[in-house]
Amino acid sequence: MTDMTTTPEGDQGAQVSTRRTTRRGGGDPATRGRTTIADGVVVKIAGLAARDVVGVHALGGGLARTFGAVRDRVPGGSKSVTRGVKAEVGEVQTALDLEIVVDYGVSITDVARAVRENVIAAVERMTGLEVVEVNIAVSDVKLPEEEEEEPEPRIQ
Repeated sequence: MTDMTTTPEGDQGAQVSTRRTTRRGGGDPATRGRTTIADGVVVKIAGLAARDVVGVHALGGGLARTFGAVRDRVPGGSKSVTRGVKAEVGEVQTALDLEIVVDYGVSITDVARAVRENVIAAVERMTGLEVVEVNIAVSDVKLPEEEEEEPEPRIQ
């Protein structure tokens, strides 16, 4: 497309070529659409992050761990990374509840602080959600002489 333009000196007839660009979609591509994150995704991230902390022996209470150990032994079953973790996920925020078992001899307050920091960092980095709270319930202490809770096999 060509337009006739007048130059500051008053010369007429100079032709300037102008191109019109068509913008498609308008705006940042990241704002086109909606991303939803399931509670289970946040639970898995939090569970893995909590297990990475030194001093955390396991997640979940005694009964949940017992049932989990049975489920883990079923052929084709896999370890549950969600045991002992609950999440409430909104559009931009999440809140988490964790039940943990700590190793004997560690500072429970230090372990709880480290779990909170690790969980918050992992969930916020991976999901972009703001973690408003991480509630931690310490349900047991793993003593050095305690045997691992493994159910006896049903088949011999």
